[in-house]
Amino acid sequence: MGAVIDRLIDTVTGRRTAWIVALLGLLVGAGVMAGLGEAERDPHPTDTLPVGYESTQGVELQERLPTEDTATAIILFSADSEIGPSVGELEQVVEGLDTGVPGPPAFLQPSEDGTAAISVVNVPARTATEVAASVSDLRTSLRDATPEGVDVQVTGPAAVRADLTEVFAGANTTLLAFTASVVALLLLVTYRSPTLWLVPLTVVAIADRTAAILATQVLALFGVPWDESTIGILSVLVFGAGTNYALLLISRYRDELRTDEDRHRAMARALRRTSEAVLASAATVVVGVLTLLLSVFPNTRGLGLASAVGIIVAAAFVLLMLPAALVLFGRWIFWPKVPRVGEESQAGRRSAWRRIGDQVAVRPRTFIVGTLTLLAAMAFGLTQLQLGLPASEQFTEKPEAIVAAERLAESFPEGAADPTVVVTATEDEATVEQLITDLEALEPVGSVSLGAQGGGVTQLSLVLTTPAESAEARAALDEVRTVTTDVPETYVTGTAAEAADASDASSRDRLVILPIILILVLLALAAILRSVVAPVILVASVIASFCAALGVSWWLFTGLLGFSGLEAIVPLYSFLFLVALGVDYNIFLITRTLEEAGHVGSREGVLRALSATGGVITSAGILLAAVFAVLGVLPLVVLAQVGAVICIGVLLDTLLVRTILVPAIVLTLGERFWWPRRVGPQEPDGPARSDVDRVPASAG
Repeated sequence: MGAVIDRLIDTVTGRRTAWIVALLGLLVGAGVMAGLGEAERDPHPTDTLPVGYESTQGVELQERLPTEDTATAIILFSADSEIGPSVGELEQVVEGLDTGVPGPPAFLQPSEDGTAAISVVNVPARTATEVAASVSDLRTSLRDATPEGVDVQVTGPAAVRADLTEVFAGANTTLLAFTASVVALLLLVTYRSPTLWLVPLTVVAIADRTAAILATQVLALFGVPWDESTIGILSVLVFGAGTNYALLLISRYRDELRTDEDRHRAMARALRRTSEAVLASAATVVVGVLTLLLSVFPNTRGLGLASAVGIIVAAAFVLLMLPAALVLFGRWIFWPKVPRVGEESQAGRRSAWRRIGDQVAVRPRTFIVGTLTLLAAMAFGLTQLQLGLPASEQFTEKPEAIVAAERLAESFPEGAADPTVVVTATEDEATVEQLITDLEALEPVGSVSLGAQGGGVTQLSLVLTTPAESAEARAALDEVRTVTTDVPETYVTGTAAEAADASDASSRDRLVILPIILILVLLALAAILRSVVAPVILVASVIASFCAALGVSWWLFTGLLGFSGLEAIVPLYSFLFLVALGVDYNIFLITRTLEEAGHVGSREGVLRALSATGGVITSAGILLAAVFAVLGVLPLVVLAQVGAVICIGVLLDTLLVRTILVPAIVLTLGERFWWPRRVGPQEPDGPARSDVDRVPASAG
């Protein structure tokens, strides 16, 4: 196996073969983009709903109704004063509507306060694009026909779905542009070279497009759903991880150029020493993200599988195409800071990171206590943590459907804009009538109306009198489900029921997936480091970063930005990416420590490793944090929250945990840090070590 790897490295960096490898990488990327293209699919209503939960079963049962290809829209007419004088004209407007769905004409229902009126209509909804077009046409027709002095808006499930489609139109292109711009700027600042940054940016950009195409094709092949946010997060992940790997490779290449005139031999050594750490890092991330396949949410499974494909593609392009591309250029590519033979290496320099390490080495226990105290203080916000966002806070800018729903709630019962739905697999009149009677007897139920029937299915619409998305609404929902439980194949669904089930399912995912992520990452680190103590410490340090980041984010979003909480999915996504990616930096530091410890012992080794990797890992961490922060340009608040938690966590992990806490622990424990593995030469506090020759090479 070692001989095969050596031959591959020689091929990638060879004087006669490097250009072939670089060209092949370019052709593969171009071929995938031109020959395959991203797979396409129309979203299904159950993509974002937890499998097996009651609201999901209700949606699946609704598909048997003859109206399965339609969606409900609510037209809201409102005025600052009495709307009464215009009621006759408004009735003519709604009666004359042609929504494209056959049926009796719509009717107008004025509010008790006299300032608003609503009408319920159905629009075609075979695909998300058709819903968006139908709602857009409906809004245009209404605005042209509504008399002056009356405002008209469209809300309801169809309008919410249409507005979600609209706000995501072009969002991924915007995200890609922002991400590439941030990466380009930070690479330019990092390298301080007008030319070098172009090479890794080009390679990672090709990897990003290739990953998006291959990921969607794999998802389509296995029938796993995905949406626009999946591709957005994937792009951020590939750019972040791919650029991090590139920074490590180029840093090591620069160091090797200081010891060898031949850039091909220098790159071969750099690639050999970097590849183990990069592959270990990529394997850890892949193992971590694949745990999302255990989620009960179909689109979360899609994100896990897509992310695994993206990381594999990013690592492959950086380890194959990037070194081949770099050696095609001379040392001038680093201009104006061109590395020269005879210059001191990063590990031996008296860098700022080495000076920090020396300060930590004087009182390592004090730094451990101080760092942990600071992280604990930042994590205090977890004591106040509340998960779940109301619909009104889901978008960074409220679309018309949300604004209209809020206005509708001022004049109509709370649940009128989005009724709770009961779906039963029966059309037996006696059964349906008894069910309606039992539901109407419940105190929080304002009204029950008979909806669509057909295909052996009956649908009922319930207007609840409780405030939407409140504890009272959840209690009312439980009362409704108590009644429907006694009727076979009867399910409660609708937005409120789906939100309640999603909250329960998110709790289930956290309880199941988070421990598995920790166990798998621990096992991966144990295999990489052949140690028990070191993996436990490294994972614990990343958990500390996560808790601190989540605590700070809670105060940021609820205190500074005024949100009511964090979305339920935020802890799972942010924990996954922070643990998987945060462990990367510890892998880069600790594998370099192993390399140095083979010559100078663990205590001096960690200081030399900190000096060697400090600059590049800090640059990589800042870049990764900035890239995830770019998620804030997408229109969904949940993605902005995920990006903020990861951004804060990566910065803490890079600047505090990896720079101070982990070196302090290694300095305190010495050789015991690697137990049961024996590392390093004879040291004052331990016997001679026997497996120095087996210490792996590393990045840095």
